[in-house]
Amino acid sequence: MIEDTGSGRDTALVRGLRVLSCVAESGEMSAKMLADELGLPLSTTYRYLKVLREFSFVEEFDGRYLPSSRLSSWSGGNATRSHLLEVGHRFLRRLSASTGRTSVLAVREGRNAMCLRQFAPDEDADIAFRTYELLPLDRGAGQRVLLAHAPGQVIAEVVAESDYPEEKLLNSLRLIRSSGFAYSQSELRAGANALSCPVAVRGEVLCSLTLAGHSDRFGNATAASLKPMLTRAADELQTALSEVC
Repeated sequence: MIEDTGSGRDTALVRGLRVLSCVAESGEMSAKMLADELGLPLSTTYRYLKVLREFSFVEEFDGRYLPSSRLSSWSGGNATRSHLLEVGHRFLRRLSASTGRTSVLAVREGRNAMCLRQFAPDEDADIAFRTYELLPLDRGAGQRVLLAHAPGQVIAEVVAESDYPEEKLLNSLRLIRSSGFAYSQSELRAGANALSCPVAVRGEVLCSLTLAGHSDRFGNATAASLKPMLTRAADELQTALSEVC
């Protein structure tokens, strides 16, 4: 969070930066949540959000505010990553609406995965990731999809540091590459299961696409029934990304 190191009073600039910092750190917040978090009047919070939107620093979807793709491009994100940010929320919202599940786009950042975008129904709020949350590559369906398609050196380093038995994890990665799917049960969030597949353009896996939900409504049979829908969604996203690669 931005600290005021001046007179002890927030200037308009510092308050605006606090709002931007809070959105960036949380990944997704409503204006009411921001106002409560920062101790600002709701009307004031809306004014700052309006300015941040005008300068394309934040995006708004259904009353929720997210960091924009412009911030990603400034931090070195490539055109494909920026495009994922632009289309991600609407794409995931449609996928969640058609499946009734939480949907997640994750990318690999070195030896970690990062939740780039997600859309979670209200009933899944307690198992949802935060946007831009860093996640271990060896745990969770979406993360292991990314690990399975990572360079050999990354796989070797992650496997060496993992708590999983080496052969068990390597077999899991081989199965993911051969089947095209990963399925996890309560690996990162207790009571949360997930099904994931890779999204590749010209042979390179750019991200993982995941459907998740509480284990009591996301068992083996549900995961199997969702595979065709997840495959179609991955193909649709692949086509959209191919246009900018």
